[in-house]
Amino acid sequence: MAEAPAGPLASGDLALLEATLLPSLERHHLRVLAHCLRTLQEAAGSRCGPLPTRPVLLAWMARHGTLAADPEFQQVFLAQLERGALQLQELADSRGLDPLALDIGDLISWAEAEARTRLSRSSQAPPPG
Repeated sequence: MAEAPAGPLASGDLALLEATLLPSLERHHLRVLAHCLRTLQEAAGSRCGPLPTRPVLLAWMARHGTLAADPEFQQVFLAQLERGALQLQELADSRGLDPLALDIGDLISWAEAEARTRLSRSSQAPPPG
């Protein structure tokens, strides 16, 4: 039995994202990815399983008046969801999870690990000169 749709980010989720020590641009990317995850969960009607297909996303958008009323925005939004879905799929694969089973903690752990890797590489680089 599928869980109820996810809905928008809860204030607690946003607080967790903002509490990270990531630079503001990386926190923004993390918020976008988290919103993408919640939207995909809502479109699929579940927090487990594979990502919704394009037809499922289009049907979900058609049920949302503001999205359905603006076909141009709908296409841009669909493209953004699909780009986010690729990132979420890669993250889920690396953790052995279904993409929709990811949670905010998974996204934060990934982003912080990416930041640590970048910092480690930059500290090992020889100084310019």
